[in-house]
Parts: sequence; structure tokens; C-alpha cells
Amino acid sequence: MLDRSELAVDPVVLAPSLLGRIVEARGAEGTVRLRLAEVEAYRGLDDPASHCYRGRTPRNDVMWGPAGHLYVYFVYGMHFCANIVGLTDGEPGAVLLRAGEVLLGRELARTRRPTARGGGAVAKGPAVLTSFLGLDRAHNGVDLTDPESPVRLLEGETVPAERVRTGPRVGVAAAQDVPWRFWIDESPAVSAYRRNGRARRRSRP
Repeated sequence: MLDRSELAVDPVVLAPSLLGRIVEARGAEGTVRLRLAEVEAYRGLDDPASHCYRGRTPRNDVMWGPAGHLYVYFVYGMHFCANIVGLTDGEPGAVLLRAGEVLLGRELARTRRPTARGGGAVAKGPAVLTSFLGLDRAHNGVDLTDPESPVRLLEGETVPAERVRTGPRVGVAAAQDVPWRFWIDESPAVSAYRRNGRARRRSRP
């Protein structure tokens, strides 16, 4: 498992370091493990696209730390998205988990999101990722560094720098061109970048 001190860094630094790491979610139905293939960094008061840009609220409270906790929120009235909190206690910042490759629990993941492409092998998009892991509002605030936690962050593998790509964030109304989205080159879990409903070629470093 990763230590909290390894996560208490700037989200822009944390995000690429999470690629190749494993998120494990355990529950009554079984266990699903995902290898992270795409993530997106969000800071706090200096990031117009961040939930914390306008200050602390009950909704974004977990994002203010301490690092290593899971920040889960509901979006568009239908989906949950999951983030790993970074920085230090009282300073907001997190990394959105956008996509991953399923290592364990493919059949369980498929039953949770039967319409997802890839037959349960890949979680393309943050809503599919959280569905595969079985995450919802009840998981908001869980400690990913606690061995007894239902959701844990495991070391996985280190992705070589030459395989990491970066480009604009997806689906944000502000700071759209900030290149704080990171992904593993040629991973089958990563979708083509879309802005205003049109697919674009992925950016390079």
C-alpha cells in the first residue's frame, strides 16, 4: 500500500505518479482491482475548474485533506466520480480517476455496468470506473491508506516517463486548456479526447 506522505503532494505532481497504481474495492459481492490508466489533476483556490475554487463547503470538505482519502461526488444527477485527495490537511487538491484496466473481478464489474464497452476489461471514463468499483456516496472520505479500508490504493507498477502523455482536462467549463490530464500511452482504457462533443487527437508531451 502507498503511504499517506507519498500522496501529500501537489495534485499536478501526484497525478502522473498514480498511473499504474492499483485501486482495490472490497465488498460483500467480491473484490475488483483496477490499474489506473488515466487521471486528471485539480488544485483548490487557484484552479477555476476545482470544486474548492470558491471555498470550503459540506460537499467538498473531504478534498481539503488530509491526503490519502477518497473524495466521491455525484454529477449530472446520475453518476458518481472518485478522486484521490493530495496536498496537506487544510490545503485542497485532488486527482480525478478517469480510466483503468481491470485486473481482478471482471465478471463482477460487468454486472455493475453491463452496457460498458470492453466486456468489463476496461473502465473508460470516470463514471464507468466508479461503477466497476462499486463506489457511491457511502465511500466519500474513506482512507485509502488504511489496511482495513474497503477501498485501498496499492503500489502496482511505475510507468516509465516516456509512456506518460498529457493534455487538456475533459468536461470542465473553466480552465479547459490546462494540460493536467495524464494517461498511459496506448492503454486500451483511455478514450479519445472530446471537447464540445467532438473527438480530437490526443496531445503529446
